[in-house]
Amino acid sequence: MPTYSPKIKDIERVWHIVDAEGLILGRMATEVARVLRGKHKPSFTPHLDTGDHVIIVNADKVVLTGNKATGKQVYRHSGYPGGLRQASYGRLLETQPAETVRRTVKGMLPKNRLGRQMLRKLKVYAGPVHPHEAQQPQPLEIAGARSRTEDS
Repeated sequence: MPTYSPKIKDIERVWHIVDAEGLILGRMATEVARVLRGKHKPSFTPHLDTGDHVIIVNADKVVLTGNKATGKQVYRHSGYPGGLRQASYGRLLETQPAETVRRTVKGMLPKNRLGRQMLRKLKVYAGPVHPHEAQQPQPLEIAGARSRTEDS
């Protein structure tokens, strides 16, 4: 029995939309990375980009649990001596919510050209408005990422 490997032209891509309001950042990011990678499909192949497109709206209303807002740090380096810059996740979420969510999902994708190709299918918006209505995105429910404070 030969091993089935999907061809590029056979890959069907669907658009999904995630409302991040009240969702825990890490749990939402793992599910989004799984959909971007294509692991939810029976035709998943590790060396091909078989994933779907994902739109995340309301990125400014995502929730961090515990003391991650103050304790977890984000680092950048300019490449020059003394060029290390750091900020807390809470501060980055206040100033650049879309970039914070994109960066979190990026960390859960492969670290190669395939991962960069998958990340191009992710669209993140801080507010509830997005310009992708023509693609008719289907809502992607992430039940395990709902914050407990939202349920009470």
